[in-house]
Amino acid sequence: MFPKNAWYVACSSDEVTDAPLGRTICNERLVIYRDSAGSAVALEDFCPHRGAPLSLGRVVDGKLVCGYHGLEMGCDGKTVAMPGQRVRGFPPIRKFPLIERYGFVWIWPGQASEADASKLHHLEWAESPDWAYGGGLYHIQCDYRLMIDNLMDLTHETYVHASSIGQKEIDETPTQTRVDGDEVITSRFMEKVSAPPFWRMALRGNGLADDVPVDRWQICRFTPPSHVMIEVGVAHAGKGGYEADPAHKVSSIVVDFITPETDTSIWYFWGMARNFKPGDAELTATIREGQGKIFGEDLEMLERQQRNLLAHPSRSLLKLNIDAGGVQSRRVIERLIAQEEPANVAAAGA
Repeated sequence: MFPKNAWYVACSSDEVTDAPLGRTICNERLVIYRDSAGSAVALEDFCPHRGAPLSLGRVVDGKLVCGYHGLEMGCDGKTVAMPGQRVRGFPPIRKFPLIERYGFVWIWPGQASEADASKLHHLEWAESPDWAYGGGLYHIQCDYRLMIDNLMDLTHETYVHASSIGQKEIDETPTQTRVDGDEVITSRFMEKVSAPPFWRMALRGNGLADDVPVDRWQICRFTPPSHVMIEVGVAHAGKGGYEADPAHKVSSIVVDFITPETDTSIWYFWGMARNFKPGDAELTATIREGQGKIFGEDLEMLERQQRNLLAHPSRSLLKLNIDAGGVQSRRVIERLIAQEEPANVAAAGA
């Protein structure tokens, strides 16, 4: 279903507190917590004593204590102590490779020996003071590939998001899709159109007129295992469009980290990074609220789409030219899964 030898967002950094957090990533049940030094740790959510979920326990002095019988686990996955018992000979549970960076906790659910920190994507907007970011998290009952399809074909905006970012010119403007290695890029450029409500708000937020024609762009970039970054924006018409001087435009990156939970559910980390007025906290909150409503409109559609597909597993679906971004993204995913299969077979037989 999904590549496992890759970095997935498991949670935001502020979700990891002094209580253990249970989360399923790619069908792997994890418990995430902070050790005595404040570093995030991810272990298998399974107590070696009776199989209870460790996420129902607590953290004491940096040790994870099972909430069933008090077994203490070390950050390396080895048993440490248990009241009145000798437990240090218990086999360890699995520890997952973890990186905490950019405000997120990233997990490698595949083979630990393959984990490579250099494969974590660099996110310039997350490190630069010239950018502001606001986002959130949705738990959605759908196959992660349906969300990738959704984000790599923004034609649906005209219909699902008619009151915020949709407009008829999206339907009328053709897209171009290309593949660059493991990256899939789908782009659409609209000229001399009216800015829809969300973008009128953004123009006003940047001190620009919102009642004049604009050039609008959408550049969707899929990168494995399941991330989609979308460059979006509008510029006053005739000022250069995507290449316009910042004084004449508002632009941002729609951030989409799509983490499979199970075959039919996802953790969807959404947000928007912008490089205009980064210090304006009120504007960040306003954009975040608007984005949250927009992404919330997708939620019902995707969940009901998933239910339809489960009810009719043998029905073939139409593929149109607007589906090219999603189709190419799925091909990248399928190729990566196929590359992992020999190693997975070998590991299972070991």
